[in-house]
Amino acid sequence: MNGIDIFEKGCFIIAEAGVNHNGKVELAYRLIDAAKEAGADAVKFQTFKAEKVVSSVASKATYQKKNTENTEESQLEMIKKLELKFKDFKALKEYCDKKSITFLSTPFDHESVDVLEPLVPVYKVASGELINIPLLKYIASKGKPMIISTGMARIGEVEEALIAIDEVNPNIEKILLHCTTNYPCPYKEVNLRAMLTLREAFKLPVGYSDHTLGIEVPIAAVALGAKVIEKHFTLDRNLPGPDHKASLEPSELKAMVKAIRNIERALGDGIKKPNESEIEIMKVARKSLVAGKYMKEGHILTEKDLEIKRPGTGIQPKDIDKVVGLKINRDIKKDEVITWNMIKFQ
Repeated sequence: MNGIDIFEKGCFIIAEAGVNHNGKVELAYRLIDAAKEAGADAVKFQTFKAEKVVSSVASKATYQKKNTENTEESQLEMIKKLELKFKDFKALKEYCDKKSITFLSTPFDHESVDVLEPLVPVYKVASGELINIPLLKYIASKGKPMIISTGMARIGEVEEALIAIDEVNPNIEKILLHCTTNYPCPYKEVNLRAMLTLREAFKLPVGYSDHTLGIEVPIAAVALGAKVIEKHFTLDRNLPGPDHKASLEPSELKAMVKAIRNIERALGDGIKKPNESEIEIMKVARKSLVAGKYMKEGHILTEKDLEIKRPGTGIQPKDIDKVVGLKINRDIKKDEVITWNMIKFQ
């Protein structure tokens, strides 16, 4: 897979494993299996060294305190337990290849970018890194497509990030994901129309990174034109860790993928025309001109002679003025559908 595949084909569905492996590579393998079984296009992790991402004085976010048992530990202590070794990502990539699902991971520092360089076809930028201009420029220097989440951002900050990327390489393919950074995100904070604002403002493909409970909002995003959907998932919402409770379980992820594919098919090509199945239904559901009484050959048709009834296999009602005043070339029974070969034109 390359960037062209993401931006030009159907909606690209990313199953966001994130740190829901709880620092255990065995659990990461099981998450890959679940993402593949659900029909996702990609499974995504997070690549970082905790000490390079979080300072020792950083406290947990409110949702992290709520979703983890140890409220006294620092954010650094929590994230350290969710860290995988750099070598693990190579093994996970190889396993994804074996399972025929795209491997992705979000880097949070320069070293992680380098680790992922031979492993990912596209770089995913987390919402929290949107203002990290040095990191954005370093990722851009690799020349690969970038999927950029925009949670917490004002539109001016999105513009600053894009300008920084373009200063390094203006030819990089980019897609912007609307996102609300809250776990779980209440419906009133989704503001899905902001995704359309991003598309209009920057003339770039857009998508949606979802943190709501359930699957309705990502499905709606696809109907609005999302090219990428990212959704957190877990093997079990009751597992310990900050993100499990706002994640889908495997059966729900599978239902979301199925619904998105159905919506894509339902969107169609936009051309207003009857479908093949409707051609036959037209004959039953539409109406034609029919004889209101028995009429003999040579009778001159009047409007009173004609009724409009099903089926739709005869002359269309819109053509009634064209047949009034003409002779019929054979006897016609009451309720018989009138067709053009019954009309005498000379």
